[in-house]
Amino acid sequence: MKDQSETNSPLSVSVRGLTRTFGEFVAVDHIDLDVRKGEIFGFLGPNGAGKSTTIKMLCGLLLPTEGTGTVGGFDVITQSEEIKQNIGYMSQKFSLYDDLTVEENINFFSGIYNVPASRKEARKEWVLEMAGLKDKRNALTKTLPGGYKQRLALGCAILHEPPILFLDEPTSGVDPISRRNFWTMISEMAASGTTVFVTTHYMDEADYCDRLALIYRGKIIAEGTPNELRVEHMKRAVLEIEADRLVDALEMLNANNIESSIFGSVLHATVADEKAAETVIRELLQKAGITVNRIEKIVPSLEDVFVTMIETA
Repeated sequence: MKDQSETNSPLSVSVRGLTRTFGEFVAVDHIDLDVRKGEIFGFLGPNGAGKSTTIKMLCGLLLPTEGTGTVGGFDVITQSEEIKQNIGYMSQKFSLYDDLTVEENINFFSGIYNVPASRKEARKEWVLEMAGLKDKRNALTKTLPGGYKQRLALGCAILHEPPILFLDEPTSGVDPISRRNFWTMISEMAASGTTVFVTTHYMDEADYCDRLALIYRGKIIAEGTPNELRVEHMKRAVLEIEADRLVDALEMLNANNIESSIFGSVLHATVADEKAAETVIRELLQKAGITVNRIEKIVPSLEDVFVTMIETA
Protein backbone atom coordinates (compact mmCIF):
# COMPACT_ATOMS: atom_id res chain seq x y z
CA MET A 1 0.00 0.00 0.00
CA LYS A 2 1.28 3.46 -0.91
CA ASP A 3 2.18 5.71 2.01
CA GLN A 4 0.28 8.93 1.55
CA SER A 5 3.18 10.83 3.10
CA GLU A 6 5.24 9.98 0.02
CA THR A 7 3.30 12.55 -2.02
CA ASN A 8 4.25 16.20 -1.67
CA SER A 9 0.70 17.48 -2.01
CA PRO A 10 -1.00 18.65 1.19
CA LEU A 11 -4.27 17.37 -0.27
CA SER A 12 -5.78 13.92 0.08
CA VAL A 13 -8.55 14.63 -2.43
CA SER A 14 -8.55 17.15 -5.27
CA VAL A 15 -11.12 17.16 -8.09
CA ARG A 16 -12.15 19.64 -10.73
CA GLY A 17 -15.36 19.63 -12.75
CA LEU A 18 -16.35 16.20 -11.44
CA THR A 19 -19.59 15.19 -13.13
CA ARG A 20 -21.74 12.08 -13.34
CA THR A 21 -24.81 11.68 -15.50
CA PHE A 22 -27.24 8.78 -15.84
CA GLY A 23 -28.89 9.28 -19.22
CA GLU A 24 -30.44 12.73 -19.09
CA PHE A 25 -30.20 12.94 -15.29
CA VAL A 26 -27.24 14.91 -13.89
CA ALA A 27 -26.49 13.39 -10.47
CA VAL A 28 -23.27 15.34 -9.85
CA ASP A 29 -22.78 18.61 -11.70
CA HIS A 30 -19.21 19.90 -12.25
CA ILE A 31 -18.05 20.03 -8.65
CA ASP A 32 -14.63 21.17 -7.40
CA LEU A 33 -13.31 19.80 -4.11
CA ASP A 34 -10.08 19.91 -2.10
CA VAL A 35 -9.69 17.88 1.08
CA ARG A 36 -6.56 18.37 3.17
CA LYS A 37 -4.65 15.54 4.77
CA GLY A 38 -5.73 14.77 8.31
CA GLU A 39 -8.98 16.74 8.30
CA ILE A 40 -12.57 15.67 8.77
CA PHE A 41 -14.39 16.89 5.67
CA GLY A 42 -18.17 16.82 5.77
CA PHE A 43 -20.24 16.48 2.60
CA LEU A 44 -23.77 17.53 3.54
CA GLY A 45 -27.02 17.52 1.68
CA PRO A 46 -30.53 16.07 1.56
CA ASN A 47 -31.22 12.61 0.22
CA GLY A 48 -30.80 12.53 -3.55
CA ALA A 49 -28.46 15.55 -3.65
CA GLY A 50 -25.55 13.60 -5.14
CA LYS A 51 -23.54 12.71 -2.03
CA SER A 52 -23.33 8.95 -2.55
CA THR A 53 -22.63 9.28 -6.29
CA THR A 54 -19.72 11.62 -5.52
CA ILE A 55 -18.24 9.34 -2.90
CA LYS A 56 -18.48 6.34 -5.24
CA MET A 57 -16.51 8.23 -7.88
CA LEU A 58 -13.87 9.21 -5.31
CA CYS A 59 -13.60 5.61 -4.12
CA GLY A 60 -13.03 4.24 -7.62
CA LEU A 61 -16.39 2.48 -7.68
CA LEU A 62 -17.92 4.66 -10.40
CA LEU A 63 -16.23 6.43 -13.31
CA PRO A 64 -16.96 10.14 -13.76
CA THR A 65 -18.70 11.23 -16.93
CA GLU A 66 -16.54 14.37 -16.96
CA GLY A 67 -13.86 15.99 -14.84
CA THR A 68 -10.45 15.19 -13.40
CA GLY A 69 -9.05 14.50 -9.97
CA THR A 70 -6.87 12.54 -7.62
CA VAL A 71 -7.44 10.63 -4.37
CA GLY A 72 -4.32 9.90 -2.36
CA GLY A 73 -2.31 10.93 -5.40
CA PHE A 74 -4.06 8.44 -7.70
CA ASP A 75 -6.07 9.44 -10.75
CA VAL A 76 -9.85 8.93 -10.43
CA ILE A 77 -10.12 7.96 -14.11
CA THR A 78 -7.14 5.69 -14.70
CA GLN A 79 -6.12 4.38 -11.25
CA SER A 80 -9.34 3.24 -9.60
CA GLU A 81 -7.80 -0.06 -8.42
CA GLU A 82 -4.92 1.77 -6.72
CA ILE A 83 -7.42 4.08 -5.03
CA LYS A 84 -9.38 1.10 -3.69
CA GLN A 85 -6.24 -0.34 -2.11
CA ASN A 86 -5.34 2.92 -0.38
CA ILE A 87 -8.66 3.94 1.15
CA GLY A 88 -11.18 2.66 3.63
CA TYR A 89 -14.84 2.75 2.62
CA MET A 90 -17.92 2.30 4.76
CA SER A 91 -21.29 2.53 3.03
CA GLN A 92 -24.62 3.55 4.55
CA LYS A 93 -25.82 -0.03 4.11
CA PHE A 94 -23.42 -1.99 6.29
CA SER A 95 -21.16 -4.16 4.13
CA LEU A 96 -20.95 -6.87 6.77
CA TYR A 97 -22.11 -10.41 6.20
CA ASP A 98 -24.94 -11.13 8.62
CA ASP A 99 -24.54 -14.91 8.52
CA LEU A 100 -20.87 -14.77 9.48
CA THR A 101 -19.68 -14.33 13.05
CA VAL A 102 -17.96 -11.14 14.15
CA GLU A 103 -14.55 -12.82 13.91
CA GLU A 104 -15.32 -14.36 10.51
CA ASN A 105 -16.24 -10.94 9.13
CA ILE A 106 -12.95 -9.49 10.35
CA ASN A 107 -11.00 -12.42 8.86
CA PHE A 108 -12.82 -12.01 5.54
CA PHE A 109 -12.08 -8.30 5.24
CA SER A 110 -8.46 -8.88 6.29
CA GLY A 111 -8.16 -11.03 3.20
CA ILE A 112 -9.99 -8.54 0.97
CA TYR A 113 -7.65 -5.75 2.05
CA ASN A 114 -4.50 -7.91 1.88
CA VAL A 115 -3.54 -7.30 5.50
CA PRO A 116 -0.08 -8.89 5.94
CA ALA A 117 -0.19 -12.22 7.77
CA SER A 118 2.13 -10.82 10.44
CA ARG A 119 -0.41 -8.08 11.20
CA LYS A 120 -3.71 -9.95 10.92
CA GLU A 121 -4.01 -11.12 14.51
CA ALA A 122 -3.04 -7.75 16.00
CA ARG A 123 -5.44 -5.89 13.71
CA LYS A 124 -8.26 -8.30 14.54
CA GLU A 125 -7.76 -7.77 18.25
CA TRP A 126 -7.66 -4.01 17.69
CA VAL A 127 -11.04 -4.09 15.89
CA LEU A 128 -12.61 -6.26 18.58
CA GLU A 129 -11.35 -3.90 21.27
CA MET A 130 -12.40 -0.74 19.40
CA ALA A 131 -15.86 -2.12 18.66
CA GLY A 132 -16.36 -3.45 22.21
CA LEU A 133 -16.91 -6.95 20.83
CA LYS A 134 -14.14 -9.01 22.45
CA ASP A 135 -16.70 -11.13 24.28
CA LYS A 136 -18.92 -11.41 21.18
CA ARG A 137 -16.36 -12.55 18.62
CA ASN A 138 -18.30 -15.77 18.01
CA ALA A 139 -21.73 -14.11 17.80
CA LEU A 140 -23.51 -13.98 14.45
CA THR A 141 -23.28 -10.44 13.11
CA LYS A 142 -27.03 -10.28 12.46
CA THR A 143 -27.66 -10.57 16.22
CA LEU A 144 -25.72 -7.38 17.03
CA PRO A 145 -27.46 -4.08 17.88
CA GLY A 146 -27.07 -1.32 15.29
CA GLY A 147 -24.39 0.59 17.19
CA TYR A 148 -22.16 -2.48 17.46
CA LYS A 149 -22.67 -3.33 13.78
CA GLN A 150 -21.65 0.21 12.92
CA ARG A 151 -18.41 0.00 14.91
CA LEU A 152 -17.62 -3.42 13.48
CA ALA A 153 -18.19 -2.11 9.95
CA LEU A 154 -15.86 0.81 10.67
CA GLY A 155 -13.23 -1.55 12.06
CA CYS A 156 -13.43 -3.77 8.97
CA ALA A 157 -13.08 -0.72 6.72
CA ILE A 158 -9.81 0.33 8.37
CA LEU A 159 -8.17 -3.06 9.00
CA HIS A 160 -5.47 -2.17 6.48
CA GLU A 161 -4.83 1.21 8.18
CA PRO A 162 -5.68 3.36 5.14
CA PRO A 163 -4.58 7.02 5.06
CA ILE A 164 -8.00 8.11 3.74
CA LEU A 165 -11.37 6.96 5.04
CA PHE A 166 -14.66 7.49 3.20
CA LEU A 167 -17.85 7.18 5.23
CA ASP A 168 -21.15 7.30 3.34
CA GLU A 169 -23.93 8.27 5.79
CA PRO A 170 -22.37 6.01 8.44
CA THR A 171 -24.77 7.01 11.23
CA SER A 172 -28.00 6.60 9.27
CA GLY A 173 -30.52 4.69 11.39
CA VAL A 174 -28.27 4.57 14.46
CA ASP A 175 -29.41 5.80 17.87
CA PRO A 176 -28.12 9.21 19.13
CA ILE A 177 -25.76 7.78 21.76
CA SER A 178 -24.15 5.43 19.23
CA ARG A 179 -23.85 8.35 16.81
CA ARG A 180 -22.00 10.43 19.38
CA ASN A 181 -19.68 7.55 20.28
CA PHE A 182 -18.99 6.95 16.60
CA TRP A 183 -17.96 10.57 16.08
CA THR A 184 -15.62 10.36 19.06
CA MET A 185 -13.83 7.50 17.30
CA ILE A 186 -13.70 9.45 14.03
CA SER A 187 -12.18 12.47 15.79
CA GLU A 188 -9.52 10.28 17.36
CA MET A 189 -8.65 8.81 13.96
CA ALA A 190 -8.33 12.26 12.38
CA ALA A 191 -6.14 13.39 15.29
CA SER A 192 -3.77 10.53 14.48
CA GLY A 193 -3.47 11.69 10.85
CA THR A 194 -6.24 9.88 8.96
CA THR A 195 -8.18 11.95 6.43
CA VAL A 196 -11.92 11.41 6.88
CA PHE A 197 -14.44 12.25 4.16
CA VAL A 198 -17.96 11.79 5.49
CA THR A 199 -21.37 12.28 3.92
CA THR A 200 -24.40 12.93 6.07
CA HIS A 201 -27.85 14.49 5.99
CA TYR A 202 -27.77 15.05 9.77
CA MET A 203 -27.04 18.76 10.07
CA ASP A 204 -26.18 18.47 13.76
CA GLU A 205 -23.20 16.30 12.81
CA ALA A 206 -21.68 19.10 10.75
CA ASP A 207 -20.04 20.69 13.79
CA TYR A 208 -17.86 17.61 14.19
CA CYS A 209 -16.21 18.44 10.85
CA ASP A 210 -13.24 20.72 10.22
CA ARG A 211 -14.68 21.88 6.89
CA LEU A 212 -17.91 21.31 5.00
CA ALA A 213 -19.34 21.39 1.52
CA LEU A 214 -23.10 21.72 1.07
CA ILE A 215 -24.46 19.96 -2.02
CA TYR A 216 -27.91 20.43 -3.50
CA ARG A 217 -29.21 19.00 -6.78
CA GLY A 218 -25.72 17.87 -7.71
CA LYS A 219 -24.05 21.27 -7.20
CA ILE A 220 -21.91 22.53 -4.33
CA ILE A 221 -23.67 25.64 -3.06
CA ALA A 222 -21.32 26.54 -0.18
CA GLU A 223 -18.04 25.45 1.36
CA GLY A 224 -16.07 26.41 4.49
CA THR A 225 -15.71 25.77 8.19
CA PRO A 226 -18.95 25.45 10.20
CA ASN A 227 -18.43 28.96 11.56
CA GLU A 228 -17.66 30.42 8.12
CA LEU A 229 -20.88 29.00 6.76
CA ARG A 230 -22.85 30.56 9.61
CA VAL A 231 -21.18 33.97 9.28
CA GLU A 232 -20.63 34.32 5.53
CA HIS A 233 -23.65 32.53 4.10
CA MET A 234 -26.35 33.58 6.55
CA LYS A 235 -27.25 37.16 5.69
CA ARG A 236 -30.51 37.17 7.65
CA ALA A 237 -31.18 36.83 11.37
CA VAL A 238 -32.75 33.81 13.07
CA LEU A 239 -35.32 34.34 15.81
CA GLU A 240 -36.16 31.53 18.20
CA ILE A 241 -39.81 31.60 19.26
CA GLU A 242 -41.19 29.77 22.25
CA ALA A 243 -44.98 29.63 22.07
CA ASP A 244 -47.89 27.31 22.66
CA ARG A 245 -49.81 25.68 19.77
CA LEU A 246 -46.58 25.38 17.83
CA VAL A 247 -48.09 24.03 14.61
CA ASP A 248 -50.74 26.78 14.53
CA ALA A 249 -48.01 29.36 15.12
CA LEU A 250 -45.92 27.89 12.30
CA GLU A 251 -48.81 28.01 9.85
CA MET A 252 -49.69 31.57 10.87
CA LEU A 253 -46.15 32.88 10.34
CA ASN A 254 -45.58 31.12 7.03
CA ALA A 255 -48.97 32.33 5.78
CA ASN A 256 -47.72 35.86 6.44
CA ASN A 257 -44.44 35.33 4.56
CA ILE A 258 -42.33 34.91 7.67
CA GLU A 259 -40.13 31.92 6.83
CA SER A 260 -40.41 29.57 9.82
CA SER A 261 -39.76 25.96 10.78
CA ILE A 262 -40.07 23.79 13.87
CA PHE A 263 -36.91 22.94 15.82
CA GLY A 264 -37.80 20.59 18.66
CA SER A 265 -40.16 22.50 20.96
CA VAL A 266 -39.57 25.94 19.43
CA LEU A 267 -39.86 27.77 16.10
CA HIS A 268 -37.03 29.33 14.13
CA ALA A 269 -37.97 32.29 11.95
CA THR A 270 -35.50 33.66 9.38
CA VAL A 271 -35.93 37.42 9.00
CA ALA A 272 -34.21 40.44 7.47
CA ASP A 273 -34.82 42.85 10.37
CA GLU A 274 -35.08 41.16 13.75
CA LYS A 275 -36.52 44.15 15.64
CA ALA A 276 -39.31 44.81 13.17
CA ALA A 277 -39.98 41.11 12.73
CA GLU A 278 -40.28 40.50 16.46
CA THR A 279 -43.02 43.14 16.72
CA VAL A 280 -44.93 41.69 13.77
CA ILE A 281 -44.59 38.11 15.05
CA ARG A 282 -45.90 39.03 18.51
CA GLU A 283 -48.88 40.86 17.02
CA LEU A 284 -49.76 38.04 14.59
CA LEU A 285 -49.60 35.31 17.20
CA GLN A 286 -51.41 37.26 19.92
CA LYS A 287 -54.24 38.08 17.51
CA ALA A 288 -54.55 34.36 16.86
CA GLY A 289 -54.78 33.69 20.62
CA ILE A 290 -51.34 32.02 20.70
CA THR A 291 -49.31 32.71 23.83
CA VAL A 292 -45.75 33.85 23.12
CA ASN A 293 -43.35 33.03 25.95
CA ARG A 294 -40.09 34.14 24.39
CA ILE A 295 -38.59 35.57 21.19
CA GLU A 296 -34.84 36.03 20.91
CA LYS A 297 -32.17 36.26 18.25
CA ILE A 298 -29.90 33.19 18.18
CA VAL A 299 -26.78 32.03 16.39
CA PRO A 300 -28.12 30.18 13.33
CA SER A 301 -27.72 26.43 13.23
CA LEU A 302 -26.20 24.89 10.13
CA GLU A 303 -29.65 23.57 9.35
CA ASP A 304 -30.91 27.18 9.34
CA VAL A 305 -28.09 28.08 6.95
CA PHE A 306 -28.74 25.12 4.68
CA VAL A 307 -32.50 25.66 4.51
CA THR A 308 -31.99 29.32 3.68
CA MET A 309 -29.42 28.53 0.99
CA ILE A 310 -31.64 25.91 -0.64
CA GLU A 311 -34.50 28.37 -0.83
CA THR A 312 -32.28 30.93 -2.59
CA ALA A 313 -30.40 28.41 -4.79
